[in-house]
Amino acid sequence: MSMPQEKIYTVEDIYALPDGQRAELIDGKIYNMAPPSTNHQILVSKLNQKIANYIDENEGTCKVIPAPFAVFLNEDDHNYVEPDVSVICDENKLDDKGCHGAPDWVIEIASPSTSRMDYGIKLFKYRSAGVREYWIINPLLNTVQVYSFESEGYSDQYSFNDEIPVHIFSNLTIRIHDLL
Repeated sequence: MSMPQEKIYTVEDIYALPDGQRAELIDGKIYNMAPPSTNHQILVSKLNQKIANYIDENEGTCKVIPAPFAVFLNEDDHNYVEPDVSVICDENKLDDKGCHGAPDWVIEIASPSTSRMDYGIKLFKYRSAGVREYWIINPLLNTVQVYSFESEGYSDQYSFNDEIPVHIFSNLTIRIHDLL
């Protein structure tokens, strides 16, 4: 007797969801997303502003885009994520539908409902897709886990009071406490 096969979903299934329902698609599996809290959205907005100001002040060409924003990580229709903050430095990856390929820097703000995804499934997926830097901000623990995949898998944990260096930009640091 064979086991029932789990359905493999596609980006088409994501776009067919009812209006207002948000979900991500990783390796053909749909993960529903709860609405973000007010504090979550304020932090996303402040991060977006801080990074965008840095890029503008340095006459950079990277784009910083907050969620909801479609990121198609792989060259397939089985992966669709909406990072809280995406920084894309290759404008050829961008079109009206979103980002096609890995952003250079992804920031996720963890919550009790997303921690397993952020620290496990997404960590592996972002690294294997070619994301250069990945931050997981955890407001419950007041920590930021930083992964720089270019530096042979460099990883470090910071507190909200620390000046956190951004690895893809040589002279940018962010202190989360200053954004709250």
